[in-house]
Amino acid sequence: MSEATQGSMAVLIDYENLALGTGRRKRNGHQEPGPAPDVKRILERLVDKGRIVSKRAYCDWQRFDSALTPLHELGVELIEIPDRAYTGKNSADIRLAVDAMEMCFTKEHIDTFAILSGDSDFSPLVSKLKEFGKMVIGVGMRESTSTLLAENCDEFIFYEDIVTPGGIPDYSTKVPREKHECYQLLFETIETVLGESGSYVQASLLKNMMRRKRPQFSERSYGYRNFTALLNEASSYGFIKIHRDQKSGTFVVDGFCE
Repeated sequence: MSEATQGSMAVLIDYENLALGTGRRKRNGHQEPGPAPDVKRILERLVDKGRIVSKRAYCDWQRFDSALTPLHELGVELIEIPDRAYTGKNSADIRLAVDAMEMCFTKEHIDTFAILSGDSDFSPLVSKLKEFGKMVIGVGMRESTSTLLAENCDEFIFYEDIVTPGGIPDYSTKVPREKHECYQLLFETIETVLGESGSYVQASLLKNMMRRKRPQFSERSYGYRNFTALLNEASSYGFIKIHRDQKSGTFVVDGFCE
């Protein structure tokens, strides 16, 4: 995967759908919200797909006011949507679709749309965006996502696979607690990049991808002289396999140890 090949992305969030997707269904059939969806982790995953230039979330924010500050801190533009009890329809779906098509026609540099929802009502929007040459990535909960929507997207990522990555080594007992955040970011990025490339990743690209996820990241903040020192330590613990490329002299990460 090359950064040069990545384009610009708009992220459109049907927040109520995500929040309800983390919850459970009551006996009367109504869905109640669960834990707040980790939008930060979703965005960190999406930066692997392209440069995010627009982030909007649609919701009746009076119902989810606890999400306001975290979303503001992530730079997400909050679009207030009236309660459907007053409008008689899901205004969030309509407004999100209108904004997506407006961007499609007026912001030609945006070539990828990420729709954070599992609602089948967005399937026609996905089809229309693809018709105009846009790539569409969907993100939603495994149990509540419409099969029609998931199959219509160019790529669909299940939320559970983002927040609970499966192939990451357990570093908690070997690595000092103050370095846990660094190792979590390193391993999540390795898993994502290798999952797409299927082979290996150069250290320079790996670091760039980590900084795309966390712009403030610096290995020096965790006591490492340079990025190679971090990789060497992770390798010495038996977490990752690395080697030095004979031609370029740079380090390459081959993957996780068995």
